[in-house]
Amino acid sequence: MLKCRAAFILNIPAAGRRLCRAAARNIRMQEDKEGPKMAGEEKYMKAAIREAVKARALGEVPIGCVIVYEDKIIGRGYNRRMVDRNVLAHAELTAIRKACRKMGDWRLEGCTMYVTLEPCPMCAGAIVQARIPEIRIGSMNPKAGCAGSVLNLLQEKGFNHQVRVETGILGEECSQMLSEFFKELRKKKKEGAAVQIS
Repeated sequence: MLKCRAAFILNIPAAGRRLCRAAARNIRMQEDKEGPKMAGEEKYMKAAIREAVKARALGEVPIGCVIVYEDKIIGRGYNRRMVDRNVLAHAELTAIRKACRKMGDWRLEGCTMYVTLEPCPMCAGAIVQARIPEIRIGSMNPKAGCAGSVLNLLQEKGFNHQVRVETGILGEECSQMLSEFFKELRKKKKEGAAVQIS
């Protein structure tokens, strides 16, 4: 059963914990409706999407990430930049930190990362540095993506490590989640501007 244990540990207010639990419950109910077990890649991307839902429940951009080693999730993360007031609180960096702790090493060789949005330059650099051999990306990021959209740091020949990249796993679901979030954000900003004018 999915619980938001991190919410208690990281001092998230009670309202945020309730939202986080409700979002996780909704995803579980949706998965139950979907029926039989899904393919491994979709299963792990769904886990990354569950992490992204936690971010959205906190008002963060919904980006989630999991790292898998030998068919087990060893690191999870979701975007927390606003809540933590920390530019380093990206989903990928959180998942990498947890996976390194679990593996007892900074090298995450033999692992696969699943992330809902194409990594930024900072996260792409961390993925290369952690020696993660494979990444599965839900949706591409044409404004800041560094797995092929703007740059391709993950497969830069000048580096001593390149990452195999696969894109589009549950891409429509990942894209839709981000589109809905930003649509809602624009609507709130518009409503706020209208209140200030009157």
